[in-house]
Amino acid sequence: MTTTREPATDAPVASWSRCVGCGVLHYAKKLMRSLRVCHECGHHHRLTATERIEQLTDTGSFTPLGARVLATDVLGFTDSQPYPARLAKARAATGLDDAVIAGTARIGGRPLAMAVMDFRFMGGSLGAAVGELITLAAETALRNGTPLLIVTASGGARMQEGVLALLQMAKISQAIANLRDAGLLTVSLVTDPTYGGVAASFATNTDIIVMEHGARMGFAGPRVIEQTIRQELPASFQTAEFLMAHGQVDAVQHRTDLRGWLSRLLTATRPATDRDLPDDVDTVVTDWMRLTPVDPWRTVAGARNTARPTTVDYLAGAFTGFVELHGDRTSADCPSIVAGFATIAGRPVAVVGHQKGHHTKELVRRNFGMPQPEGYRKALRIMRLAARLGIPVVSIVDTPGAYPGRSAEEHGQSNAIAENIAGMFELRTPVVTVVTGEGGSGGALALAVADRVLMFEGATYSVISPEGCSAILWGDAASAPEAARALRITARELLALGVVDGVLPETVGLSPDPAHMITTLRSAVATAVAELARVEPDVLVRSRRTKFRSLATNGTAPAAPHQEAVV
Repeated sequence: MTTTREPATDAPVASWSRCVGCGVLHYAKKLMRSLRVCHECGHHHRLTATERIEQLTDTGSFTPLGARVLATDVLGFTDSQPYPARLAKARAATGLDDAVIAGTARIGGRPLAMAVMDFRFMGGSLGAAVGELITLAAETALRNGTPLLIVTASGGARMQEGVLALLQMAKISQAIANLRDAGLLTVSLVTDPTYGGVAASFATNTDIIVMEHGARMGFAGPRVIEQTIRQELPASFQTAEFLMAHGQVDAVQHRTDLRGWLSRLLTATRPATDRDLPDDVDTVVTDWMRLTPVDPWRTVAGARNTARPTTVDYLAGAFTGFVELHGDRTSADCPSIVAGFATIAGRPVAVVGHQKGHHTKELVRRNFGMPQPEGYRKALRIMRLAARLGIPVVSIVDTPGAYPGRSAEEHGQSNAIAENIAGMFELRTPVVTVVTGEGGSGGALALAVADRVLMFEGATYSVISPEGCSAILWGDAASAPEAARALRITARELLALGVVDGVLPETVGLSPDPAHMITTLRSAVATAVAELARVEPDVLVRSRRTKFRSLATNGTAPAAPHQEAVV
């Protein structure tokens, strides 16, 4: 069991309590009103399981499970004292039977099952009783058809129960697997500290991992690492922020924001029941003859205009309640792709999209919308989760292409793109893509394998940039305008070729009108999602594969329109 830096409990024993983080004295009742968060340094003091339940759930909604499970001394284990004596002391000190409280509750009106660990009870160690109660909570979620939330706080598996404690990792994991098979959401809220067997099982094998600000999590604690392999560790090692930067968790939230964040997540991932079409007027153009010819090279410049709305803008204006999720769960988070869950016209959807920016600082931070492999892996992870939950996927495409640098190659850029293309053919849920700006090469296609592929009138979609085509075929970039015309990359031409299913009209002259574009995308996506939601999953997958099987067959594509007149 991992030794931690903070005492097992820091609950005040008098009217005043000293902050573990900065040493300042707090009036105990005032500290409790701030959810035990220091107003000076922001340190999140530990909560008991009961306090955590009160903090997270709707008032009066928590109901404990009826079962009572008690740990027993199967091994006859004795260290400095017999195991039964340790259990008795822990029960007397905490008023708990063991290191977890399990039951059902509501958060933001949404029902769920939950299990909340308490570090005061033998360091929150995972023993047979704890494993049984968490498993019962998972089985309750399965029986009720609700999400499962596990709040972790543990030093690891309980040594006094030997390999029986170790096997609880597998026992709980199989219960989570059953929830996955049933299409039910699982969430772990990681609090300080979470180590060992808990970190290496149900704290990290749920669908969503959110960490409380300042929490620490790892397989082996810093002291163990330093003492066993003599490796020097950074001060931020294993903190929530460290793990977020390395793509290990979906989100890091301040304690005061956790209830609202969980409420939005549960709303945005609930099963959709309304299958009526939205009231919006569908303005998608499906006949290329209705579109005015435009000069492709001018369209390229317009598609790159930083005044055009980005994915973040669409999320703010066309969708509601967006909950962003981060990380590929292996190494990093890529800011060039934004992913998460939201609602559109009242229907839950997963949204993944390229993100550029409106000014130089943001463009640089977002790598000009050119994703690293981690971005594509994050996107596919969220899309697969959406499919398992029966939630439609909406992808927003706007990228010059996937990042071609050394780091991308070292991390498997080609494989990441290939996995996304193949993986989207397996999604048993509606998929709608909108090309909103640049649709550059495989970096765009990696998010564009969809049942309905839409495109803004001022967007482009191409196998290569005109400059790149010119440099390769003409010997320099000077012939980029000619290359743009030869590649036939405008919405009108691509609709005629059958590459896209519909075009979203823009204002005259294709000058960016963000408000109009956001409203148009909302209407088009809401209608497409509602229509596709009526199709059975097997039919969706089969039709999607047939659609792309029939595309771009030599000699069968419709003739491309001539540039008889351009604007």
